Amino acid sequence: MSKAQPASRQQFPHFLAISTRWLDNDVYNHVNNVNYYSFFDTVVNEYMLREGVLSLDAGPVCLVVETGCQYFSPISFPDIVNCGLRVAHLGTSSVRFEIGVFRNDDETAAAQGHFVHVCCDRETHRPLTMPESMRRALAKLGAA
Repeated sequence: MSKAQPASRQQFPHFLAISTRWLDNDVYNHVNNVNYYSFFDTVVNEYMLREGVLSLDAGPVCLVVETGCQYFSPISFPDIVNCGLRVAHLGTSSVRFEIGVFRNDDETAAAQGHFVHVCCDRETHRPLTMPESMRRALAKLGAA
C-alpha cells in the first residue's frame, strides 16, 4: 500500500481557522493526535450550523460511524490551524466528510482525515433519509 500524499488547499471549498492552545501541545512539543479529531468535529459542525441544517435540540442527529487521520508534519502552539472541508460521498442517509488540516499559511496539509456521519432519528438513533435541506448544503462541498 502506498502512502497517501498531503492534499492542497485548492481541494477544499470551505475553511475554518482555529487557534491552537498551549494545552494542545504534548510532551513532544506538537499538537497531540487526539486534538485533530476535535478540529474535524469543529469544522463539520460549524459548517452545518452556519448553513442552518443542524440543530442542537430538534430534528435528526448525525452520528459518527467511522473516522481516520493521516499525519504528515507537526503543528505546535501558537500555530493557527486552517481546516479545509469537502464532501467525498453523499448517500441517502450518510455523508463522508474529508478534512485537510493546514498549519498557518502552508499550501499542503499537515494532516488529513475523514468522518462518516449517518443521519439518524434523535430518539431511536436509527438511520433515516437525510433531509433535503441538509443534502443541498452538503452538496455545495463536493459530491452530489
